[in-house]
Amino acid sequence: MRVALFVPCYVDQLRPTVGLATLALLEAVGCEVAYPEEQTCCGQPFATAGEPRRAAALGRRFVEVFEAFDAIVAPSGSCVATLRHGLPRWSPDPRAHAVAARTRELCELLGDPATRPLPRGRYPHRVGIHASCHALRELRLGSPSESREPPRPDPARRLLSGLEGLELVEPARRDECCGFGGVFAIEQEAVSARMGLDRLTDHQRAGAEVIVSTDVSCLLQLEGVARRHGHPQRFLHVAEVLAAACGLDGDAGRAS
Repeated sequence: MRVALFVPCYVDQLRPTVGLATLALLEAVGCEVAYPEEQTCCGQPFATAGEPRRAAALGRRFVEVFEAFDAIVAPSGSCVATLRHGLPRWSPDPRAHAVAARTRELCELLGDPATRPLPRGRYPHRVGIHASCHALRELRLGSPSESREPPRPDPARRLLSGLEGLELVEPARRDECCGFGGVFAIEQEAVSARMGLDRLTDHQRAGAEVIVSTDVSCLLQLEGVARRHGHPQRFLHVAEVLAAACGLDGDAGRAS
C-alpha cells in the first residue's frame, strides 16, 4: 500500500518523535511511505476559531498535495476528523470528498487487513488510555459512554492490549475531555486547567504509570497540568509506545 504521511503541526513542532515512530510502524506493516514536503496545516485552528474561509484555503492545499496517494495517514484523531468532515464541507469538488475518505488515523490503518501485523511487542507498564474526543466521537473509534449503539471497535485499545506485559487500567470516567479543545484552552484557561486536573487525577487513582493517547495535543495538555501539580506519570503517543515495544524506535516510548 502506498501511503502519504501527514504530520500534524503539534507533532512537527513539539513532539517529532511521534512522527518518527509513525513512520517506523507504517514501514513495519508493509506500507510504502512518502512524506510530501509541501504539506501544511490541516486547517483545524481556523475552523475552530470561526474562520471557515481560511480553513477551506488550507483544505484546498491539502487536496492538491495528497490526492495522488492511495491513503493519507496521520497520528492524530483530531486532525483526521477535521479533514474527513471538513474537506467535503468546505468544497463541492469531488477530489476533496475522495481525499477525505482516504484520510485515516494511524491506528485505523495499523488494524487494516490489507497491512501486515506488527511484530510482537512487550511493554511491562500500567497504562491508562486517554480517549481523544475527536477520535472517539467524530471518527467513531470506540464507543463513548453515552452511546446506546452496539459497541464499536477501538483500534488503539486493541493494539495496546496485544503487547505482552501491558496492563490497561481504567479511570472511573473513561472518556472525559482533557480540557484542551484548541482555542478553548486559551479563551477559558481556568476551566481548561481544572478539566485537565480532573482527568489526570482520575488516571492517577486508577494506578496509571503511563498515559497514552492518539493525540499529542491532549497529551501536552495533561502533561502541562501534571508538571504543575507534581504528578509523576509519563505521557506518550500510542505510536511511541507501539514502536518502542516492538523494537522499532529506540527508546522513544520507554516509561523508565
